[in-house]
Amino acid sequence: MIISFDLDDTLISKSKFKLEKTNFLQRLLGIECLRKGTIDLFKDLKKQKHKIYIYTTSYRNSIRIKWMFYSYGISVDYVINQQKHQKKIGKRNIHCSKFPPMFNIDIHVDDSIGVEMEGEKYGFKTIIISETDENWTQRILSKIHLNQK
Repeated sequence: MIISFDLDDTLISKSKFKLEKTNFLQRLLGIECLRKGTIDLFKDLKKQKHKIYIYTTSYRNSIRIKWMFYSYGISVDYVINQQKHQKKIGKRNIHCSKFPPMFNIDIHVDDSIGVEMEGEKYGFKTIIISETDENWTQRILSKIHLNQK
């Protein structure tokens, strides 16, 4: 299964949720801090043979995003930033901020209710998590498990 994750306010934020610990090199290089639980969640998903994509509306460089996760000891299989999204969606008559089926994504994890509404409108699966949800990783794992049945 291919699972994609949004970045801002889902996996990255400076003040909305607890963060993973960073080392000196990460701080020196200005690596963004990940939400606490991301490392274990991604390792668990990889162990279950899922592919992990990042799907962000930001203009961050794909290589920098991959490097950020690699600096935490985890890998992502593919990065979709705003440039890739615009290039691919421009060929279709679809007007939404994210369209996971276009990249063969099975489930998209986000914090935005708007993305959930787009999923309902265009027929793709989402898992919406709150910035205050302390059990967000378990919620994701449970919903992925249900979608595999």
